[in-house]
Amino acid sequence: MKREKFDSFWLEKKEYHTNSCGLFFEVQKVLYAENSKYQRIEVIENEFFGRILFLDGLVQTTERDEFYYHEMMVHPALIAHPHPQKVLVIGGGDGGVVREILRYSVEKVDFVEIDEEVINVCRKYFPWLKKLLGDERVNLFIDDGFNFVNKASEKYDVVLVDSSEPVGPSVSLHEQEFYLAVKSKLTTQGIVVAQMGSPFFHQEELVRKFTFLKDIFSKVYFYTSPVPTYPAGEWGYVFLSDKIDPRQIKRKPPKGLKYYNAETHQRAFLLPQLLAKLRQDLG
Repeated sequence: MKREKFDSFWLEKKEYHTNSCGLFFEVQKVLYAENSKYQRIEVIENEFFGRILFLDGLVQTTERDEFYYHEMMVHPALIAHPHPQKVLVIGGGDGGVVREILRYSVEKVDFVEIDEEVINVCRKYFPWLKKLLGDERVNLFIDDGFNFVNKASEKYDVVLVDSSEPVGPSVSLHEQEFYLAVKSKLTTQGIVVAQMGSPFFHQEELVRKFTFLKDIFSKVYFYTSPVPTYPAGEWGYVFLSDKIDPRQIKRKPPKGLKYYNAETHQRAFLLPQLLAKLRQDLG
């Protein structure tokens, strides 16, 4: 329903997906807007979505719809792995991915974020982060993800790459060399899940990544889920392993989830014809 705007201080925050289309948000209040060492960080208040985090002008998370993305980043891998104990999270400074991991009886979560200011801002404006950082299983590292992986001596059961788009400080997390390094840090039944962008807007990037990922891992599965505030309202992920087939799950998810369940898990891996054909063409 269209609303009349009487407040002369009414503002709009826009995210462009192409030169001619995108999303806009009415800004009730600007909570934070500063440049860090790496990027522009903004948090606004919107009547419908609540608090929204932007990095370099792109939506990262909102209070209202964050669970779609965070649940689908985490639970397919944590459910598919027979006994996940050691988990590495690269990126995701808002903490939503770590929050979902802690629903399981894991031994440790190494949480790597390059931009300490993102942690500081999210600790203040997204309360779940402050709580999870107090969990004794969580080890926070302020470091470049690629650098951390290269020097790590640990082997992980699950690695979750919650990177932002392939610009700015996240560029290296989208390259072949990074995934080769990550694979070297996996246990025998190890799993990697990474966000892959919009299946509609980012097909060229998806093709580029699949071309090298299929040469690194024996099992490469794309899957999708809705995320209302991400481009086109649907987001892509990739599930990587040498041993585990994500379509064959036997365990129940934890209680209290808002989107993920056994049915959404299976549906996520049923690719629409556009992506199924694309995957078939790439071999």
